[in-house]
Amino acid sequence: MTLRVHSYESFGAVDGPGIRLVVFLQGCPLRCVFCHNPDTWAVDGGTETPVEEIVRKARRMRPYLGEDGGVTFSGGEPLAQARAVLEATQALQREGFHVALDTSGAIDTPEALALLDAVDLVLLDVKSPDPARFRAVTGQDHAPAWHVFDHLRRTRKPVWIRQVVAHGLNDTPAEKAATKAFVDGLNVQRFDRLPYHELGVHKYEALGIPYRGAALSPPSPEELAL
Repeated sequence: MTLRVHSYESFGAVDGPGIRLVVFLQGCPLRCVFCHNPDTWAVDGGTETPVEEIVRKARRMRPYLGEDGGVTFSGGEPLAQARAVLEATQALQREGFHVALDTSGAIDTPEALALLDAVDLVLLDVKSPDPARFRAVTGQDHAPAWHVFDHLRRTRKPVWIRQVVAHGLNDTPAEKAATKAFVDGLNVQRFDRLPYHELGVHKYEALGIPYRGAALSPPSPEELAL
């Protein structure tokens, strides 16, 4: 089985515990207003990559990953390739690698839920706790993500919560309180509120895609704090 891979990061230090091989996958159904990787949206982009190639890459990196590190599948949206990522996850785990998944939870299929059950850690992106705001941020309905969040509550899968924070989007105390209430019941190991940035704007220009986040700006440290 193959995966469509966008790119790799060989020494990732923020996408799970320890040092990580981060595999950025191609394809995403969301069009988030603050997305800095529009080049990962197309499902037919990237490079067709056999699962075994990713396992070999992880083997070569094992001395650098140490006991605390591992492999993280990111995107794009990894749930868009759930069957292949599940096969890769199981192959890596058989070799003793810790596997994490960075996801918005926006795809609710049996294959996606099986993948969530299989990985060791889920890095869970909270777009917005409000259904109307979720659609405004992502361009999609909230229902699949809500179901995935409920599934993770039931299974008690360890999760790291991530939320991009920006002026004009979700920097208010009310939004902060709503987010904290929204993740209640999840097995939260860590909560990261990440400041909005414009590092990917040049990609929109190169791809000829309008950038919807022009009105946003980074939060202050006080607004970023949970």
